[in-house]
Amino acid sequence: MVELRKRKAPAEPAGVPAASKKSNPVKPAGGKNKDNGTGGKEGSPAAANGMSSSTGKLTVGESITLEGFGGEVETNDGDKTTLKKLVDDSKGGVVLFTYPKASTPGCTTQVCLFRDAYSPLTATGLAIYGLSTDSPKSNTTFQTKQNLPYPLLCDPKATLIAAIGMKKAPKGTTRGVVVIDKSGKVLAAEAGGPAATVDVVQKLVGSGNVNKDTGDVAEGDEVEKAIVEGKMDAQTAEEQGATDSEPKDDKATAEVAADVADTAEKLDAGASA
Repeated sequence: MVELRKRKAPAEPAGVPAASKKSNPVKPAGGKNKDNGTGGKEGSPAAANGMSSSTGKLTVGESITLEGFGGEVETNDGDKTTLKKLVDDSKGGVVLFTYPKASTPGCTTQVCLFRDAYSPLTATGLAIYGLSTDSPKSNTTFQTKQNLPYPLLCDPKATLIAAIGMKKAPKGTTRGVVVIDKSGKVLAAEAGGPAATVDVVQKLVGSGNVNKDTGDVAEGDEVEKAIVEGKMDAQTAEEQGATDSEPKDDKATAEVAADVADTAEKLDAGASA
């Protein structure tokens, strides 16, 4: 009988390494960019400008660099502008009040409250602007319908809204108000309802913490300019004014007396003749 034997499997050639699996690099979920550690995303405009894409809350009393702050926005009339330009064009600084959406009930109440208080709020040189993500068309309709005496700023990408700390995550605008003076100092930064945002500015104006640019004082009114600059108090100005007016009054009285005497002399001469 023939005995059948199993054949041994041929040995693998020496020096051939075992097959290894390739390791795939881990990609961010959804193909999104990685967080750059500052709240912004790598490659985004906010990250490129060193500004967080999330809200960056302002602190009252801090001074901000106006150049490049918040990027470029547009007025409802279609004019491109920046926070720096708005501040430069103002006499005492700017008020930026934010609202979520044009022509909605709460926002209508807010813009009308600022409209009705416009004169006293701007008496110290503050310039008022509404700020939202609405389009120029929507904001123009809003401004015209409510007869607003101030411009509405359009910030569709919410760059300025985010910079002043009024952007909601992930989308939306917080109602609030920010006041910045000519030097870039933050005088107020507060979220609140329609009436509360107006109250913040009214209290600020009433406290006397807003200084009008003295460069706009009428030429020749040196006393008023000195008072505004703090070089002279009101009492001193009043005393100086009284002193300055005395010689003018005396001179006027003397001129009238001379005219009367001259007239009397002519009358006497005529009677003698």
